[in-house]
Amino acid sequence: MAESLTTRDRVFNWGDRTYVMGILNVTPDSFSDGGEFDQGDRALAQAQALVAGGVDIVDIGGQSSRPGAVDIGLEAELERVIPVITALRRGGLGLPISVDTTRSAVAAAALAAGADWINDISGGTFEPEILAVAAQYHAPVVLMHLRGTPQTMQTLTDYEDLLGEISQFFQTQVAAAVAAGVSPDRIILDPGIGFAKTYDQNLEIFQGLPRLKALGYPLLVGPSRKSFIGQILQQPNPKERVWGTAAACCGAITGGADLVRVHDGAEMVQVCRVADALAGRGR
Repeated sequence: MAESLTTRDRVFNWGDRTYVMGILNVTPDSFSDGGEFDQGDRALAQAQALVAGGVDIVDIGGQSSRPGAVDIGLEAELERVIPVITALRRGGLGLPISVDTTRSAVAAAALAAGADWINDISGGTFEPEILAVAAQYHAPVVLMHLRGTPQTMQTLTDYEDLLGEISQFFQTQVAAAVAAGVSPDRIILDPGIGFAKTYDQNLEIFQGLPRLKALGYPLLVGPSRKSFIGQILQQPNPKERVWGTAAACCGAITGGADLVRVHDGAEMVQVCRVADALAGRGR
Protein backbone atom coordinates (compact mmCIF):
# COMPACT_ATOMS: atom_id res chain seq x y z
CA MET A 1 0.00 0.00 0.00
CA ALA A 2 1.19 3.50 -0.77
CA GLU A 3 2.37 5.24 2.40
CA SER A 4 0.55 8.50 1.78
CA LEU A 5 -1.69 10.52 -0.50
CA THR A 6 -1.62 14.30 -0.82
CA THR A 7 -4.71 16.26 -1.86
CA ARG A 8 -4.46 20.04 -1.85
CA ASP A 9 -2.65 20.73 1.42
CA ARG A 10 -3.99 17.65 3.20
CA VAL A 11 -1.67 14.66 3.56
CA PHE A 12 -3.28 11.30 4.21
CA ASN A 13 -0.57 9.24 5.90
CA TRP A 14 -2.09 5.77 5.77
CA GLY A 15 -1.67 3.90 9.01
CA ASP A 16 -0.86 6.94 11.12
CA ARG A 17 -4.48 7.61 12.07
CA THR A 18 -8.05 7.18 10.89
CA TYR A 19 -9.34 9.85 8.50
CA VAL A 20 -12.94 11.02 8.49
CA MET A 21 -15.01 11.65 5.37
CA GLY A 22 -18.03 13.82 6.16
CA ILE A 23 -21.22 13.18 4.18
CA LEU A 24 -23.07 16.04 2.48
CA ASN A 25 -26.14 14.68 0.71
CA VAL A 26 -27.68 17.37 -1.51
CA THR A 27 -30.62 15.09 -2.18
CA PRO A 28 -34.31 15.10 -1.24
CA ASP A 29 -34.48 11.35 -0.63
CA SER A 30 -31.38 9.97 1.08
CA PHE A 31 -32.27 7.42 3.78
CA SER A 32 -31.00 9.43 6.75
CA ASP A 33 -30.99 13.12 5.90
CA GLY A 34 -32.89 13.45 2.63
CA GLY A 35 -34.26 16.94 2.08
CA GLU A 36 -32.23 18.53 4.86
CA PHE A 37 -29.35 19.88 2.80
CA ASP A 38 -30.66 19.97 -0.77
CA GLN A 39 -30.93 23.77 -0.78
CA GLY A 40 -27.90 25.99 -1.30
CA ASP A 41 -27.66 27.78 2.04
CA ARG A 42 -28.35 24.66 4.07
CA ALA A 43 -25.81 22.65 2.08
CA LEU A 44 -23.14 25.27 2.68
CA ALA A 45 -23.98 25.47 6.37
CA GLN A 46 -23.70 21.71 6.73
CA ALA A 47 -20.37 21.66 4.90
CA GLN A 48 -19.09 24.36 7.25
CA ALA A 49 -20.32 22.35 10.25
CA LEU A 50 -18.48 19.27 9.02
CA VAL A 51 -15.30 21.28 8.55
CA ALA A 52 -15.65 22.85 11.99
CA GLY A 53 -16.10 19.37 13.41
CA GLY A 54 -12.70 18.37 12.08
CA VAL A 55 -13.44 16.07 9.14
CA ASP A 56 -10.64 15.50 6.65
CA ILE A 57 -12.70 15.47 3.46
CA VAL A 58 -16.26 16.43 2.49
CA ASP A 59 -18.14 13.97 0.27
CA ILE A 60 -20.89 15.60 -1.82
CA GLY A 61 -23.55 13.50 -3.52
CA GLY A 62 -26.61 14.43 -5.56
CA GLN A 63 -28.01 10.96 -6.28
CA SER A 64 -29.43 8.90 -3.43
CA SER A 65 -28.13 5.34 -3.26
CA ARG A 66 -30.49 4.05 -0.59
CA PRO A 67 -32.27 0.76 -1.40
CA GLY A 68 -34.96 1.44 -3.99
CA ALA A 69 -33.80 4.98 -4.72
CA VAL A 70 -35.13 6.50 -7.94
CA ASP A 71 -32.43 7.18 -10.53
CA ILE A 72 -32.34 10.85 -11.48
CA GLY A 73 -31.17 12.29 -14.77
CA LEU A 74 -27.72 13.62 -15.53
CA GLU A 75 -28.80 17.26 -15.64
CA ALA A 76 -30.58 17.00 -12.28
CA GLU A 77 -27.48 15.53 -10.64
CA LEU A 78 -25.28 18.24 -12.11
CA GLU A 79 -27.68 20.94 -10.92
CA ARG A 80 -27.55 19.58 -7.40
CA VAL A 81 -23.83 19.02 -7.07
CA ILE A 82 -21.85 21.55 -9.11
CA PRO A 83 -23.24 24.78 -7.57
CA VAL A 84 -22.42 23.51 -4.08
CA ILE A 85 -18.83 22.65 -5.01
CA THR A 86 -18.42 26.01 -6.75
CA ALA A 87 -19.84 27.90 -3.76
CA LEU A 88 -17.61 26.07 -1.30
CA ARG A 89 -14.49 26.86 -3.28
CA ARG A 90 -15.52 30.49 -3.78
CA GLY A 91 -16.12 30.65 -0.04
CA GLY A 92 -12.54 29.65 0.62
CA LEU A 93 -12.93 26.02 1.61
CA GLY A 94 -9.46 24.53 1.42
CA LEU A 95 -10.40 21.03 2.52
CA PRO A 96 -10.47 18.23 -0.05
CA ILE A 97 -13.87 17.56 -1.63
CA SER A 98 -15.03 14.19 -2.90
CA VAL A 99 -17.88 13.78 -5.38
CA ASP A 100 -20.15 10.80 -4.75
CA THR A 101 -21.25 9.79 -8.24
CA THR A 102 -21.29 6.92 -10.71
CA ARG A 103 -21.50 9.20 -13.77
CA SER A 104 -18.36 10.14 -15.66
CA ALA A 105 -19.82 13.48 -16.79
CA VAL A 106 -20.68 14.47 -13.22
CA ALA A 107 -17.24 13.41 -12.02
CA ALA A 108 -15.52 15.47 -14.74
CA ALA A 109 -17.67 18.54 -14.06
CA ALA A 110 -17.14 18.23 -10.31
CA LEU A 111 -13.37 17.93 -10.63
CA ALA A 112 -13.32 20.92 -12.98
CA ALA A 113 -15.37 22.89 -10.43
CA GLY A 114 -12.95 22.16 -7.61
CA ALA A 115 -13.57 18.65 -6.31
CA ASP A 116 -10.57 16.42 -5.72
CA TRP A 117 -11.69 12.79 -5.31
CA ILE A 118 -14.23 10.52 -6.99
CA ASN A 119 -16.30 8.23 -4.77
CA ASP A 120 -18.05 5.69 -7.03
CA ILE A 121 -20.47 3.25 -5.37
CA SER A 122 -20.34 1.06 -8.48
CA GLY A 123 -16.57 0.70 -8.33
CA GLY A 124 -16.32 1.92 -11.91
CA THR A 125 -18.79 -0.62 -13.32
CA PHE A 126 -21.78 1.58 -14.18
CA GLU A 127 -19.75 3.90 -16.40
CA PRO A 128 -16.20 2.58 -16.85
CA GLU A 129 -15.29 5.92 -18.46
CA ILE A 130 -15.23 7.39 -14.95
CA LEU A 131 -11.88 5.70 -14.42
CA ALA A 132 -10.41 7.60 -17.36
CA VAL A 133 -11.77 10.81 -15.83
CA ALA A 134 -9.95 10.00 -12.59
CA ALA A 135 -6.77 9.39 -14.55
CA GLN A 136 -7.15 12.61 -16.53
CA TYR A 137 -7.43 14.70 -13.36
CA HIS A 138 -4.99 12.56 -11.37
CA ALA A 139 -7.80 12.22 -8.86
CA PRO A 140 -7.98 9.58 -6.14
CA VAL A 141 -10.90 7.22 -6.69
CA VAL A 142 -12.85 5.18 -4.16
CA LEU A 143 -13.96 1.86 -5.66
CA MET A 144 -16.91 0.43 -3.73
CA HIS A 145 -18.25 -3.10 -4.01
CA LEU A 146 -21.85 -3.33 -5.22
CA ARG A 147 -24.04 -5.87 -6.95
CA GLY A 148 -26.85 -4.66 -9.18
CA THR A 149 -28.17 -1.14 -8.63
CA PRO A 150 -29.76 0.61 -5.65
CA GLN A 151 -33.09 -0.53 -7.11
CA THR A 152 -32.11 -4.22 -7.23
CA MET A 153 -29.17 -4.69 -4.86
CA GLN A 154 -31.07 -6.11 -1.89
CA THR A 155 -32.27 -9.02 -4.03
CA LEU A 156 -28.68 -9.91 -4.98
CA THR A 157 -27.24 -11.14 -1.70
CA ASP A 158 -26.64 -14.81 -2.56
CA TYR A 159 -22.87 -15.10 -2.12
CA GLU A 160 -21.01 -18.38 -1.92
CA ASP A 161 -17.91 -16.69 -0.49
CA LEU A 162 -18.69 -13.10 0.47
CA LEU A 163 -15.19 -11.90 1.27
CA GLY A 164 -13.67 -13.88 -1.59
CA GLU A 165 -16.13 -12.40 -4.09
CA ILE A 166 -15.57 -8.87 -2.77
CA SER A 167 -11.82 -9.41 -3.05
CA GLN A 168 -12.16 -10.65 -6.62
CA PHE A 169 -14.32 -7.64 -7.52
CA PHE A 170 -11.66 -5.33 -6.11
CA GLN A 171 -8.87 -7.05 -8.00
CA THR A 172 -10.82 -6.78 -11.25
CA GLN A 173 -11.73 -3.12 -10.77
CA VAL A 174 -8.28 -2.11 -9.58
CA ALA A 175 -6.88 -3.66 -12.76
CA ALA A 176 -9.46 -1.72 -14.80
CA ALA A 177 -8.55 1.52 -13.05
CA VAL A 178 -4.82 1.01 -13.59
CA ALA A 179 -5.44 0.14 -17.24
CA ALA A 180 -7.36 3.41 -17.57
CA GLY A 181 -4.36 5.30 -16.25
CA VAL A 182 -5.14 5.65 -12.54
CA SER A 183 -2.03 5.45 -10.41
CA PRO A 184 -2.28 2.57 -7.90
CA ASP A 185 -1.41 4.94 -5.05
CA ARG A 186 -4.63 6.88 -5.78
CA ILE A 187 -7.00 3.93 -5.35
CA ILE A 188 -9.07 3.39 -2.19
CA LEU A 189 -11.34 0.37 -1.61
CA ASP A 190 -14.75 0.30 0.09
CA PRO A 191 -16.50 -3.04 0.83
CA GLY A 192 -19.93 -1.42 0.55
CA ILE A 193 -21.59 -1.94 3.92
CA GLY A 194 -25.34 -2.23 3.30
CA PHE A 195 -25.04 -2.45 -0.47
CA ALA A 196 -26.28 -5.87 -1.65
CA LYS A 197 -25.50 -7.18 1.84
CA THR A 198 -27.72 -8.75 4.48
CA TYR A 199 -27.45 -8.04 8.19
CA ASP A 200 -25.24 -11.10 8.74
CA GLN A 201 -23.10 -10.27 5.72
CA ASN A 202 -22.44 -6.76 7.01
CA LEU A 203 -21.16 -8.24 10.26
CA GLU A 204 -19.06 -10.74 8.30
CA ILE A 205 -17.41 -7.86 6.44
CA PHE A 206 -16.44 -6.15 9.70
CA GLN A 207 -14.96 -9.39 10.97
CA GLY A 208 -13.14 -9.90 7.66
CA LEU A 209 -11.71 -6.42 7.18
CA PRO A 210 -8.12 -7.62 7.76
CA ARG A 211 -8.52 -9.94 4.76
CA LEU A 212 -9.59 -7.00 2.57
CA LYS A 213 -6.85 -4.82 4.01
CA ALA A 214 -4.34 -7.44 2.89
CA LEU A 215 -5.11 -6.54 -0.73
CA GLY A 216 -2.74 -3.63 -0.19
CA TYR A 217 -4.92 -0.54 -0.63
CA PRO A 218 -6.33 2.02 1.79
CA LEU A 219 -9.70 0.89 3.10
CA LEU A 220 -12.77 3.08 3.51
CA VAL A 221 -15.72 1.85 5.58
CA GLY A 222 -19.12 3.57 5.58
CA PRO A 223 -21.30 2.30 8.46
CA SER A 224 -23.00 5.59 9.29
CA ARG A 225 -26.56 5.23 10.63
CA LYS A 226 -27.14 2.13 8.50
CA SER A 227 -29.88 -0.43 8.93
CA PHE A 228 -27.69 -3.15 10.44
CA ILE A 229 -27.09 -0.79 13.35
CA GLY A 230 -30.82 -0.20 13.57
CA GLN A 231 -31.38 -3.96 13.73
CA ILE A 232 -28.86 -4.39 16.53
CA LEU A 233 -30.35 -1.52 18.53
CA GLN A 234 -33.95 -2.07 17.45
CA GLN A 235 -33.87 1.59 16.42
CA PRO A 236 -35.87 2.46 13.28
CA ASN A 237 -34.84 6.13 13.25
CA PRO A 238 -31.47 6.55 11.49
CA LYS A 239 -30.74 9.76 13.40
CA GLU A 240 -30.90 7.82 16.67
CA ARG A 241 -28.06 5.53 15.60
CA VAL A 242 -25.19 7.89 16.40
CA TRP A 243 -23.71 5.80 19.23
CA GLY A 244 -24.19 2.63 17.23
CA THR A 245 -22.29 4.31 14.42
CA ALA A 246 -19.56 5.20 16.90
CA ALA A 247 -19.21 1.55 17.87
CA ALA A 248 -19.16 0.52 14.20
CA CYS A 249 -16.40 3.04 13.50
CA CYS A 250 -14.37 1.54 16.34
CA GLY A 251 -14.92 -1.90 14.84
CA ALA A 252 -13.80 -0.65 11.45
CA ILE A 253 -10.67 0.88 12.94
CA THR A 254 -9.86 -2.35 14.76
CA GLY A 255 -10.19 -4.15 11.42
CA GLY A 256 -7.75 -1.81 9.70
CA ALA A 257 -9.92 0.89 8.11
CA ASP A 258 -8.04 3.99 7.02
CA LEU A 259 -11.12 6.15 6.49
CA VAL A 260 -14.67 6.15 7.79
CA ARG A 261 -17.52 7.87 5.96
CA VAL A 262 -20.02 9.42 8.38
CA HIS A 263 -22.92 11.85 8.76
CA ASP A 264 -22.05 12.99 12.30
CA GLY A 265 -18.71 14.59 11.63
CA ALA A 266 -17.73 16.19 14.91
CA GLU A 267 -18.84 13.21 16.98
CA MET A 268 -17.04 10.63 14.85
CA VAL A 269 -13.87 12.72 14.68
CA GLN A 270 -13.71 12.45 18.47
CA VAL A 271 -14.51 8.73 18.39
CA CYS A 272 -11.74 8.09 15.87
CA ARG A 273 -9.26 10.20 17.78
CA VAL A 274 -9.79 8.22 20.97
CA ALA A 275 -9.89 4.84 19.19
CA ASP A 276 -6.65 5.69 17.42
CA ALA A 277 -4.96 6.69 20.67
CA LEU A 278 -6.03 3.46 22.34
CA ALA A 279 -4.61 1.53 19.38
CA GLY A 280 -1.33 3.44 19.55
CA ARG A 281 -2.00 5.54 16.45
CA GLY A 282 -2.63 9.22 15.84
CA ARG A 283 -0.19 10.64 18.36
